[in-house]
Amino acid sequence: MTKPFEKAEVQQTIINALKMADLMEENRELARAVSRKFEFEGLVGSSKKLRDVLEMGGQLAQVDTTVLIQGESGTGKEVLARAIHYNSSRRNRPFVVVNCGAIPENLIESELFGYRKGAFTGAVSDRKGKFEAADTGTLLLDEVAELPLNMQVKLLRVLQQKEVDVVGDPHPKKVDVRIIAATNRDLYALTGEGGFREDLYYRLSVAPLYLPPLRERREDIPLLVHHFLANLRRRFDKEVNIEPAVMSELQAYHWPGNVRELENIVERVVVFNKTGTVDMNDLPPHLLRASRSIGFGNVVMKLPEDGFSLEDLEKNLLHEALRRHGWNQSQAARYLGITRNTLIYRMQKFGLKEQTLE
Repeated sequence: MTKPFEKAEVQQTIINALKMADLMEENRELARAVSRKFEFEGLVGSSKKLRDVLEMGGQLAQVDTTVLIQGESGTGKEVLARAIHYNSSRRNRPFVVVNCGAIPENLIESELFGYRKGAFTGAVSDRKGKFEAADTGTLLLDEVAELPLNMQVKLLRVLQQKEVDVVGDPHPKKVDVRIIAATNRDLYALTGEGGFREDLYYRLSVAPLYLPPLRERREDIPLLVHHFLANLRRRFDKEVNIEPAVMSELQAYHWPGNVRELENIVERVVVFNKTGTVDMNDLPPHLLRASRSIGFGNVVMKLPEDGFSLEDLEKNLLHEALRRHGWNQSQAARYLGITRNTLIYRMQKFGLKEQTLE
């Protein structure tokens, strides 16, 4: 402001300062709320769906049983597995992670069970497998649905006999390992399709947990955002606040990448922000476009003036749900909040099959 002061200019400056103070206090309160709400080793939220999962996770940490964690990519399956391990009696023992989908099929046996020197060309020394590395601790079999059927048989034997057949060693080796399996696919549906052994499924799903996608717990988004902001503040030594309108947009978005995508978006806007306050201009264009399209819950659907076909709308919604879940009927039905039989009936009604409308 320059002298002489204009009354209107002074009033506007005061109003802006008060708005900024209110915004900063709102952000601080949400940041404080993160520590007050139920948090289980990095899983932040206060929604009933998440609280139920975390309560079950806390119970499973106290008993030494096999756990199956299912949920979409980015929902925090590995975080939950770590939480169970580090709150269990095995907390001071190894926690080993193996991504079953990232290992070539011809190497997966030696990777899991290890090998002895001379077992095959290139085996110049003994090597422990993941099961031996996790002995007395916990082994997380991530993306377990990607295991080939022949390896599923061998995994079943390990779970039953609690011993591994090391490649090149005629004597089985006893192991004491707690198994936590994780997948973004519907294992039960896979058993019906012949893609996963039914006996192995029942061995793994002694204690099943389902992590809900972020779109099913939108009330957790403000807590997650401020949790990430607090971490980034320490990491970058940078204080950034979020405007209420931006938070509304974040809650309206459908988050196909779930918590991982939200964390990436928050980091991006913090890195590039120059003003200390994130406004609508800081959000990626794809997020704004998506939040203004047809939606539910916190997203308002704008009806066209000249009307529309309800049947076309239903058909397109069914198609989008199926496409988003790779045409997996069980996952699409869960996403839509209907039974699989109802979904199949409606697919038949509209003649929906893969490639329809593509």
